[in-house]
Amino acid sequence: MSLNDRKIQILQAIINDYIETAEPVGSRTIAKKYNLGISSATIRNEMSDLEEMGFILQPHASSGRIPSDMGYRLYVDHLMQKKELGPEEQKYLQSIISRDISQIDYLMEETAKALSLLTNYTTFISEPVGQRTRIKQIRLLPLDNVSVLLVIATGDNFIKNHVIKMHSVPSDEKLFEIGMCLNRVLQGRALQEIDGAVISKMQMELQDYSELLPPILKAIEITMQAAEKVQVHMSGAKNILAFPEFSDIQKAKSLFQTLEEKDVLVTLLEESKSNDLQILIGSENSVQGMKDCSVITATYKMGDNTRGTIGIVGPTRMDYSQVISVLNGMVQNIEKVLRNLSDGNKNT
Repeated sequence: MSLNDRKIQILQAIINDYIETAEPVGSRTIAKKYNLGISSATIRNEMSDLEEMGFILQPHASSGRIPSDMGYRLYVDHLMQKKELGPEEQKYLQSIISRDISQIDYLMEETAKALSLLTNYTTFISEPVGQRTRIKQIRLLPLDNVSVLLVIATGDNFIKNHVIKMHSVPSDEKLFEIGMCLNRVLQGRALQEIDGAVISKMQMELQDYSELLPPILKAIEITMQAAEKVQVHMSGAKNILAFPEFSDIQKAKSLFQTLEEKDVLVTLLEESKSNDLQILIGSENSVQGMKDCSVITATYKMGDNTRGTIGIVGPTRMDYSQVISVLNGMVQNIEKVLRNLSDGNKNT
């Protein structure tokens, strides 16, 4: 049985109508609404063939048809019309990047909120993580007579502060010299590169302040591990309740529990990083709690080796074309902001 042009037209009509209405589509609806030039009886025959081929389903004996995951896959890969962002959508995306954003975590939160508002779906986004996080700068600042503030910044703009207790805090000038020494030895190094030889060199240069070294090394380890851990921001989780597919309490509860498990989201995002754009439809998802959803992810880049991922979760009848156009637009905006952030840091 071949998938001829007429079957493709009918399948496309079923998918378009079901995305719009969430109601099973009957032959009469297609005949009246889509002007295909064929009778309801012919449409019914073609729908039977499409069902036999696995592209559509009949949820109830007396109902119309709905697309299957296989039908959506054919639609996404071959039939979907590309959408362009409308003027209002473009203006809204531009408003995100026109703000004075100096922190990556704030940018990610704003991006997640913007996408959930634009698409009415659930959005999650990971902060950019490099293949290996490296130390960019270390500073030591006096807090009081017995406390020093250690500030560690990494190459991907992750900053963490640590308070170190001492018997007696050195002068401001001496703390500056210690900081310069630490930077000479550690700047540009990844955690894995701080080996015995590096530590011995630091011990020799800081022998008059040996009590500082163990807490500094511990703080560096904590900072670098935190910087390399994927941080995920989510917005619009409740949006899913607006769709009739999730009016069933158990189904909605299962999805909410899945969305609350950050490790699951991290796994989804990490699996998507090798692809600029990835669409997982229903049963294609490896996550059990998302078998009734589609997940579209797009990767954004910050430099050559640092990447993050944006994900959109919605029902399988989501407006794929609209989501893809919004995602592509947002990726361009995020990369522009990150370039500005990176350039700004280089100049400081």
